[in-house]
Amino acid sequence: MSNDTTLFLGQFLRAPTVIGAVAPSSRRLAATVCAPVPERGEPTVVELGPGTGPFTAEIQQRLAGRGHHLAVEVNGRLAGLLAARFPGVDVAHADAARLGELLGERGLSHADVVVSGLPWAAFPTTLQHELLDAVTSVMSPGAAFTTFSYIHAIPLSSARRFRGLLAERFEEVVPGRTVWRNTPPAFVFHARRPRP
Repeated sequence: MSNDTTLFLGQFLRAPTVIGAVAPSSRRLAATVCAPVPERGEPTVVELGPGTGPFTAEIQQRLAGRGHHLAVEVNGRLAGLLAARFPGVDVAHADAARLGELLGERGLSHADVVVSGLPWAAFPTTLQHELLDAVTSVMSPGAAFTTFSYIHAIPLSSARRFRGLLAERFEEVVPGRTVWRNTPPAFVFHARRPRP
């Protein structure tokens, strides 16, 4: 078991509804989730719940020094690890519900891409609404939002509720293919054009 997996599992056991997974995401899932990060320009990319950084690494590779990458991690130990591992990333040890405030503090008016590693199916209704409000309030009209869900969570009422919430909040929601090379297998949601 790798050091990241051991750390991630330990943090999951301490707070399963905050961490939401027993292992870091695979490179295959990271590539799929981070696909909307643009190859040109100076985009503002927000990453929610980066954990040990598999999505962070993919975003950094795609940005190649361009734009602004803000990673928001509520777990202090994981935020510290991330900041040490990725010195070029702006790591905020904070709650994702404060997203608008965090961008404002940095002089950023909006996000062009929001990549989420948050465990949406583990959240109660009120928290799902609060976090999605925070996300949509900072997105530019053409911005992209991507997140994922584990395949075993499909039948959960909280997962179904979240899928319905995505359809309410965005004009376009496209479910991606299942990424089988992940533990556990997962599928990705690509959402665009937040509704006013």
